Amino acid sequence: MQDLHGHTLSGASAQALDAFEIALHELRCLSGDPLGHAEAAVAAAPEFTMAHALRAWLFLVGTDAGAVPLAREALAQARALPADAREARHLAAIGHWCAGRWRLAARTLEDLSLEHPHDLLALQLGQQLDFFTGDQRLLRDRIARALPAWSPDMPGYHALLGMYAFGLEENGDFHNAERYGRRAIELEPRDAWAQHAVVHVLEMQGRRDDGIRWMTGQAGWKQCGLLAVHNWWHLALHYLGLDDVDAALQLLDGPIDGHRPTLALELIDVSALLWRLRLRGVDVGERWVSVAERWSACAGHGWYAFNDLHAAMAFACAGRADLLEQLDATQRAAQTRADDNAGFLLAVGRAATEAVIAHVAGDHRRTVERLRDLRSHARAFGGSDAQRDLLDQTLIHSARASGQPALARGLEAERSLLARQRAGARPAVALQPAVH
Repeated sequence: MQDLHGHTLSGASAQALDAFEIALHELRCLSGDPLGHAEAAVAAAPEFTMAHALRAWLFLVGTDAGAVPLAREALAQARALPADAREARHLAAIGHWCAGRWRLAARTLEDLSLEHPHDLLALQLGQQLDFFTGDQRLLRDRIARALPAWSPDMPGYHALLGMYAFGLEENGDFHNAERYGRRAIELEPRDAWAQHAVVHVLEMQGRRDDGIRWMTGQAGWKQCGLLAVHNWWHLALHYLGLDDVDAALQLLDGPIDGHRPTLALELIDVSALLWRLRLRGVDVGERWVSVAERWSACAGHGWYAFNDLHAAMAFACAGRADLLEQLDATQRAAQTRADDNAGFLLAVGRAATEAVIAHVAGDHRRTVERLRDLRSHARAFGGSDAQRDLLDQTLIHSARASGQPALARGLEAERSLLARQRAGARPAVALQPAVH
C-alpha cells in the first residue's frame, strides 16, 4: 500500500489507509479528530507501522508530559513491526523526542525531509519541533527546501504554503508570509495553521481592524481542533490592541477558557491572556484559581520550560505557594538532566519563571534583573515572537513600577519604533546619514 504521495506503508490495508489519510489531512488542518482516525487505522490494520507512529506523534505534539508514556507505548508497538528506511526514521525521531532530545528529533526529520520532500508528516512535525526549540531560521528553511519538489496540484499543497507562511512571518518577511498564508486558505479554508500564519502577520504589524476582520470573516478555523483556542487567543489580542477589554474577556470566558481546557497548548493561551489583562490592571476575579488547578500536574513534570513559565503565572496569581515550591524543586532537578529541557531552563526558562513570580510578589527590581538578561535570546526556549512579547511587556511594567523611568522610556521608544517599522510607516524623526 502507498499513501497519496507514493510512500510505501508497511502493514497497511485499504480500510486502514483511508482512515490514515483522513487523520493526516485533519492533522495538517489542525482540526477534527486526527487521533481518533489514527486509532481507527490501527484497529483496521494492527500491523500498520505508520499508524502506530502517527499515534505517537499526536501524543507528543501537544507538549503534555502526561501524554509521553502513551507516545512511548505507541512507539514500542511500531518498533515491533516491519519498517522501511523512511518509516524507521520516523520511529527514530519519535524515540528522540520521547527521551527529551527535542533537537535531535528535529534533525532526524530534517534529514528525512531532504530525501523525501513529499512526506508532509515529517515536514509538519519537524516545523513544530523547530517552533518548540526556538529554531527561527529552520522554521522557514525546512519548508523552503521542499517547495521546489511540489506543484499546486499535489494533495496537501495548501499545508506546505501555510507552513512556509508561518516560517516567513517568524523571520520578519511579513509581505510574503501574508501572501502565502492567504493562498493556502483559498485552497483549503479549514487550514488553521495557515489562518494562524496570517493573523500572526497582522498582530506583528499592529493591523488590528484587519486582524479582527480576518478572524471573524473566516469560518474554517473555528471548528473543533488542536489550534482553535490559540486562534481565538489571537483574536483577543487584536481586541486588546484596540483597548476593548470587554471583548477580550468575553473570548476568554467563551471559546478560550469556557470549556475549562486541560491541554498544555490551550492552558498557555489562557495564562497568557490573563497575564496581559493583569498588566493592564484588569480585575480578573477568581479566574486564576481554576487555571492553576488545571496546571497543577505540570509542577512535577519538568518536561518543557515554556509550559512551566505559564504554569508559574497561574500558581503565583492564584496564591498556590505549594505548587510554586514543587515547580521550583522540579526545575532544579530538570536542570541537571541530560536532555534539551535542561538547556531550555538554563538559557531562558528558569530566569523567566523567577521573573513572573517576582512580579506577582511585587519585587519589580528582581523582575527587571531577570528579564533584562534574557530578552535578547528568549527565543531559545520556544514559542513565537507574539507569545514571547509577554516578557517585554512585563519588563516595561516592572521598569515603571520599580522607579526606573529611563529604562522604561528606552524600552517604550524601541518598541514604538519597531512597531512603526513593522507596519511600514516612516520614522517619526529624520534618519541621519552614517558617519564613516
